[in-house]
Amino acid sequence: MSFVRSIRRGLEFGLGMARSALGRPDPWEGSIRRFEASDRRSAPAAGGIVFTGSSSFTLWSTLERDMAPLRVVNRGFGGAMIDDVVRYADRIVVPYRPSAVVLFAGTNDISGPSPASPEYIAERFDAFVARIHEALPRALVFYVAITPSRARWGLWPVAQRANRLIEERVLADPRLRFIDLTSRLLDRGGLPDRTLYRSDGLHPSKRGYEVWAAAIRSELEKEPALTP
Repeated sequence: MSFVRSIRRGLEFGLGMARSALGRPDPWEGSIRRFEASDRRSAPAAGGIVFTGSSSFTLWSTLERDMAPLRVVNRGFGGAMIDDVVRYADRIVVPYRPSAVVLFAGTNDISGPSPASPEYIAERFDAFVARIHEALPRALVFYVAITPSRARWGLWPVAQRANRLIEERVLADPRLRFIDLTSRLLDRGGLPDRTLYRSDGLHPSKRGYEVWAAAIRSELEKEPALTP
């Protein structure tokens, strides 16, 4: 990613977070329109793997390189909540006709000013899956479980409950997959490893993304239909 693009994305992220905090409707519309404008110039080929969700994907500037040789498209946006991803799926997931979708969302839902329950997050996961499979019945959907972080450590029991509910759904549908990074992110004391997070204690550091990449790529490569 170029320096200018990185600055632009950072500004969009900051503005979106401000709008979200103020309760503005559709705080991420600018980011979605940017994706659509990019697609009009050069649309990704159908059949790839779409990553979508919240800021840990948004900030993953090396995703395409980290997933190679798998062909992926990063459509993470801002500090999205799971409802945002459901709302925009028809615009930034379905049009690419992906063979698989990787979703990371839910952590912002349980930490906002009006925290969502684990049950609500699981229900909205169902809504996302239904939206994808209505248009793409054969697409695999991978859910990256809510990760532990020092910034939100007090909410970890809530996150674990949401993860368990979603994992139950995944086990009941052969088109769904569950990726749990927890054991890779904790130190020997059972707390989130500081070296794997940025100074905010929430988002992955460079080393953290290396851990994410190795684990997620390994799971994707288990699927013969996704490998080149």
